Amino acid sequence: MPNRTGTYIAFAAEGGKNVTETDFRYYNLLKGWDKMKNREFKIVNSHDKIRLIRGWSSEPTIVRTLKERMKASKRFMLLVGDKTKLDDDYIPFEIEYAVKKCGLPVIICFVNERNRLTTKTYRTELDKLIPKTLRDLMKNKEVKTIHIPFRERIMSKALDDYDFNNMPNHSSGLYTEKVYDNLYDKGEI
Repeated sequence: MPNRTGTYIAFAAEGGKNVTETDFRYYNLLKGWDKMKNREFKIVNSHDKIRLIRGWSSEPTIVRTLKERMKASKRFMLLVGDKTKLDDDYIPFEIEYAVKKCGLPVIICFVNERNRLTTKTYRTELDKLIPKTLRDLMKNKEVKTIHIPFRERIMSKALDDYDFNNMPNHSSGLYTEKVYDNLYDKGEI
């Protein structure tokens, strides 16, 4: 088993489209936050730990590389946007493999959400954005997740709190108001 220090980040890239119009932009923003010296956000990106996938890579090569990256990970972060649930090739495979073969918790990060996601504020329509593969795993209690908005400090908290040795408590978990209060000033989020 490789050194499991990374975070595997999955997102709908919508193959070949303009990356500024896909969830790839949020993935790039995470990488940018990590590189900025004045930011506390730090991430060990599993995609950077294992060889690159080229545009001409065959599907078996892509799948083998993705598996290697997940095996080198201690958590799985799914960036969920409006079209994530429509991805029917790699996202379902990545979710299933990360959960069932690698035993990773899933940090579900809603890229279009900027407000707190707690038991008081969570909207059930957000569940409709989650890919069916993950919804089924959650329904069957086969996965541990935490749901968060795309905000830097709460994402850092989730990365610090959860990995394969320290799972969230629920198949559909949320942070409490107190957690957000400790991270953000009143009215900030």
